[in-house]
Amino acid sequence: MKRSRRSSVLQKKARQLGELLPKDRLHPEVLRFAGPGGGHAGWAVAFSGGADSLALLLVLWAHWPGRRRRLVALHFNHCLRGGESDADEKFCAEVCAALGIKFVAGRWGAARQGASEAEARAARHAFLGREMKRRRIRLLWLAHQQDDIAESMFMRLARGSGTGGLAAPRPVQQFADGRVHLRPLLGLKKAELIAALRAATAVWREDSSNAGDDHFRNRIRRAVLPAWIKSAGRDALAGAALARSRLEEDDAALETWLAELKPLTKAGRLDLRRLAGRPTALYRRALHRWLLAQTAKVDLSRQGFELLLAAVRRGQPTRFSLGPSDYAVIRDARLRRETRPPPANRA
Repeated sequence: MKRSRRSSVLQKKARQLGELLPKDRLHPEVLRFAGPGGGHAGWAVAFSGGADSLALLLVLWAHWPGRRRRLVALHFNHCLRGGESDADEKFCAEVCAALGIKFVAGRWGAARQGASEAEARAARHAFLGREMKRRRIRLLWLAHQQDDIAESMFMRLARGSGTGGLAAPRPVQQFADGRVHLRPLLGLKKAELIAALRAATAVWREDSSNAGDDHFRNRIRRAVLPAWIKSAGRDALAGAALARSRLEEDDAALETWLAELKPLTKAGRLDLRRLAGRPTALYRRALHRWLLAQTAKVDLSRQGFELLLAAVRRGQPTRFSLGPSDYAVIRDARLRRETRPPPANRA
């Protein structure tokens, strides 16, 4: 098919998908943030070539025509599936060419068979971050949908996450460096996206690795979710999305409360008097903030954190090891970090 013909066909499918998934089906928080015209900040979209990301790309093209020439599609080739990975990249490049969207691809130079989900995700995020910084793009659109909410919730429950983790993925996620991640499809189920794409006769790429059970998310998706949805006897995915939203509200309330207390001092100490009598959740968040503010590495296990948290709540004079030569010290109702000086050289 000639390029002009391919462009005409795909653009027609994008318009059809826009009609099947009108703007009011997108997450309202994202719509409020993006605004009717999309603002003036640069936009990027993570585009893998799968059903979800293709639906997102086509929806963005259909509903924000003024952004088409300024939208950048970012594709990361993990190089883990040989020719399949390269075919995904080629497919994405062709889709973007047909839509008149700038396409940028990155490759994982350190790819190796058996790489973990976490390693692959970190490499992808690093690529996305680099390209956004290099191109001075602030907004990144991501194709997470309602099934992803439930999958993430089960995964994070398994590792004991609190409200901050269980409230992910958020529709609007703002970072300290000014970047913003937008997820407009969180109100839609995977099945709804697939149905809309099929109705528009759009074609996408399938990742064969999703059919296996090597990764935790795949096992959740293939074994846990279907049994959970069947057992619930109701719209369990919508219920998980509602729970995520309420957890985000609670998380924001705790963050606001902690900010009002201002327990972290300019000197880098944690003033425990400002937390006195407050719920454990505020002590926990304050201690997390204090540890994150440390410039030197902290060697602290989950059990160690809980022990330090208990000491912080007591507020009594304490000296707690943070590593080979560093200590968390509680003195005068303040938590500070102290480093043991190296032993003096003896002649």
